[in-house]
Amino acid sequence: MDDESDDCRNLIDQNSPKRIPSTFDIDDDPHFRPPIQTFRFSIPKFAFDKRYYYILAAALPLCIVVVFFSADIQTLFSTNLSSPLKSSDSLSDRMRQAELRALYLLRQQQLGFSDLWNRSLLVQSNSSFNSTSSNNLSSNSASGTPSTEDLNSAILKQISLNKEIQNVLLSAHSSGNISEEVGDAHSMGSFALDRCRKMDQKLSDRRTIEWKPKSNKFLFAICTSGQMSNHLICLEKHMFFAAILNRILVIPSHKVDFQFSRVIDIDHINSCLERKVVISFEEFSEIKKHHLHIDRFFCYFSKPDPCYVDDEHIKKLKNLGVSMGKLESAWNEDTKKPTRKTVSDIESKFSSNDDVVAVGDIFLANVEQEWVNQPGGPIAHKCQTLIEPSRLIKLTAQRFIQTFLGKNYIAFHFRRHGFLKFCNAKQPSCFYPIPQAADCLIRVVERANVPVIYLSTDAAESEYGLLQSLLVLNGKPIPLVKRPPRNSAEKWDALLYRHGIEGDSQVEAMLDKTIGAMSSTFIGASGSTFTEDILRLRKDWGSASTCDEYLCQGEEPNFISENE
Repeated sequence: MDDESDDCRNLIDQNSPKRIPSTFDIDDDPHFRPPIQTFRFSIPKFAFDKRYYYILAAALPLCIVVVFFSADIQTLFSTNLSSPLKSSDSLSDRMRQAELRALYLLRQQQLGFSDLWNRSLLVQSNSSFNSTSSNNLSSNSASGTPSTEDLNSAILKQISLNKEIQNVLLSAHSSGNISEEVGDAHSMGSFALDRCRKMDQKLSDRRTIEWKPKSNKFLFAICTSGQMSNHLICLEKHMFFAAILNRILVIPSHKVDFQFSRVIDIDHINSCLERKVVISFEEFSEIKKHHLHIDRFFCYFSKPDPCYVDDEHIKKLKNLGVSMGKLESAWNEDTKKPTRKTVSDIESKFSSNDDVVAVGDIFLANVEQEWVNQPGGPIAHKCQTLIEPSRLIKLTAQRFIQTFLGKNYIAFHFRRHGFLKFCNAKQPSCFYPIPQAADCLIRVVERANVPVIYLSTDAAESEYGLLQSLLVLNGKPIPLVKRPPRNSAEKWDALLYRHGIEGDSQVEAMLDKTIGAMSSTFIGASGSTFTEDILRLRKDWGSASTCDEYLCQGEEPNFISENE
């Protein structure tokens, strides 16, 4: 009862308008003496509200956390529970695929090392103590003993393959740039590997002949076989013949042959020898006062047709006003089986006191091949090479390279049109399925460390389109660049346009050759004279690389169709 009275009294006091409630109230203490009141003390109310502010401030972050997690609680739990399982399965799959790929590459490396071992044994056997140094040299050249360059290239190939195995094994554990984790493709240990260095052409060892023609003696060049590349090779051999016979070479008229003046620099040849050694047909006509007569017409080949010249070609010559005597065979020589000839053979069979002589097509002639094929050719001169693209074509090629390629690129000649039947008649065939060709290209790209490939091809879009889709290295596509159609917004081909030779098929072919010859690495088509002319230019210009090769060199096509 006393408690209820106290509660009632306290309730009345608290509701009284004359008294301010406070936690400091001690009126019930009988010994309390109130101080003199000079102002109303409001701290109790402030302290009472401040406790709630503290509680609210402490609870607010907790509420935010609860709301945040409860909004996607299902995703939270599913992530926590299922993600490790999925990640584990994905990692396991990647590791299994990587291990299988690594096993395959290790097998390839084992085969590569076996081949390297066999080649080293071949070197040892040919370098036995029972043989003299001179016998060793002749034995090596005859049996195809691998050179030091071959062995170095094989070793570097195995280093590259080892790097690929490391990349494959690391790929299951990393999502970054794998090649950066393994290391630079061009380094091993503490020293750099220049895997595609320029070839040492050993120009000081060149064997040359002086070309000092008599001013009134002429050699009329006859070239009839194949396309422009064949004719340029034929023309180069005619220059060698002219040097041997001390005659000025007459370039064929464009009315019976290709228009050579559009693609090669005739004046460049004369400048390199610092004398008049080559003249155009028009100059020859002026010198002879239009009395154009071939005094003697020699046939290098007698089979299957004399001089390898058909009636149509003879007719074209006569239409130009050129008369000639009877065709005479120098010897019994078949185009299907050319025999090796020497300089003395040419001098003995083709020398004459007549003013004008002609020699039939000599594209297939086998005369001092080692001499002819050396860098710079067999003739003494002050330039890198005698037969090279015209100035306009060289400048256009340089502008194209600066626009689209940069200095570090692979040039790839991909011959396809009419090549299937031609290659399958050879042993082994040189016509490769597109996927196999792509694999071969990727290996060279990785070895050469280039970002782009320049493609020169007569293939259909369906073929080079498939090739492009398969060119992927370390997850990145390798672009194939072809010369685009003329666009007035692009200025790289403006020189050809201004001189009226754009769209000429022979000019475009020579432009492709020039871009190929200027590349850091070149991949060609075995058996193609187009490829051989590019290799000649690379050798003469000093741009030949240790990585230059034919497509899938050393491999056979993994599928070959039957013959008809």
